Amino acid sequence: MEPTSLQTIWYLLFGVLITGYAILDGFDLGVGVLSLFGRKGRDRRLYLNAIGPVWDGNEVWLLTAGGALFAAFPVVYATVFSAFYLALMLLLVALIFRAVSLEFRSRIESEAWQSFWDWGFGLGSLLPAVLFGVAVGNILRGIPIDSQGVFTGSFLGLLNPYAIVVGLLSLAMFTTHGALYLAIKTDGEVQKQAVRWATPAWMAWTVLYVGATLYTFLISPWLFEGLPGHPIFWISILLALGGLLIVPVSVRDRRYARGFVASSVAMAAMIALAALSLYPRLVPSLTDLAHSLTVVNASSTPRTLTTMLIIALVGMPIVIAYTIAIYRIFRGKVELGPESY
Repeated sequence: MEPTSLQTIWYLLFGVLITGYAILDGFDLGVGVLSLFGRKGRDRRLYLNAIGPVWDGNEVWLLTAGGALFAAFPVVYATVFSAFYLALMLLLVALIFRAVSLEFRSRIESEAWQSFWDWGFGLGSLLPAVLFGVAVGNILRGIPIDSQGVFTGSFLGLLNPYAIVVGLLSLAMFTTHGALYLAIKTDGEVQKQAVRWATPAWMAWTVLYVGATLYTFLISPWLFEGLPGHPIFWISILLALGGLLIVPVSVRDRRYARGFVASSVAMAAMIALAALSLYPRLVPSLTDLAHSLTVVNASSTPRTLTTMLIIALVGMPIVIAYTIAIYRIFRGKVELGPESY
């Protein structure tokens, strides 16, 4: 059975939400990872306050994506959350710890107290940056599900070499993205450190992406079937390569905003390539591709999809407008004050 237009639209909308989250909260996670290498005191506060006004709004995209998945493709939601249960618990603990670190760090003037929450902020960013990639790697590889859509694997089985490679790729990607954002928002020693990290992180991103692509061809060759015939494939390839090439040039020229935009475009193009290679599958079955969950066999009823689409058309412009407003209000360099984290 061929996917309906509604099913395809919701596949695209879910992809847009995931892309929005990766771009927006990706630099939050990257800044947190880089904070592990920062000096104590004022510099550490700059890391926190660089993302302070926007981090919680960025996570709205993840919550919305989860809600969209539940409403549009409930079978996928049930299977994925069952398969990744322990990983998701670790992810939630890390995200909660990061949020608490932002709020608690400056409450007490104690070096031990602040150092503890600094580590919480950094590790609470590092773990999700890796786990998101591990999850994507398992989806691209396929997870063991039977003909009823029931997960038959184990948590340790999800920590396979391919998924770990993709996890390291997401870590390098978010770290590059975070370094560019930090270079935009700060000056002085913190900016210099961010710039020093940007190029090595970009190199790791590039090498790992090439390696992961070759690895994907070896273990999931079916993902590449028919791709050369899609115009979107070639457009995405050009955008991904162009974005990656512009990043180091922008860093060299000290045009960090341009580099950040290029990094965002490269990330969006790479997610588009992954989505295009999967479609119409949402969760491929490692046991038998015929058991895969697709936009057809895992979707809600047409009435539900239509109702949710109307809600999305009303809600999404509000989320986008809010995001734009917040970034405009808090544009410019970070300035520490009495109300800062």
